[in-house]
Amino acid sequence: MKLGAFSVSLNVKDLRVSKQFYENLGFKVFGGSMEHNYLIMKNGNALIGIFQGMFEGNILTFNPGWDENAQNLESFDDVREIQKSLKQSGVELSTEADENTSGPASITLSDPDGNIILIDQHR
Repeated sequence: MKLGAFSVSLNVKDLRVSKQFYENLGFKVFGGSMEHNYLIMKNGNALIGIFQGMFEGNILTFNPGWDENAQNLESFDDVREIQKSLKQSGVELSTEADENTSGPASITLSDPDGNIILIDQHR
């Protein structure tokens, strides 16, 4: 199963403070905007999203169809195929993609410790 680019989406209290902290660790802004209350930051192949006031907790995020530079991959597993495979394996999903559609869609699930996993396809 090809899950695509991986990042951690962090719920932060103060976007500006978090931005400065991660810049001190060598991360640079890669996407998002302060005005929209989120930034995507990159250091080499490492990606983090910092989000203020958008969700509770932290989320492990995978983007089928993208590499770590947000570039389209020629070959990837569609989120609906990933969903089908997970369900066949007995994995319980919190939200599901409509299997009768194509293009952008997402699914969510939780690991055994309650960590939320988002599989978010943008194309």
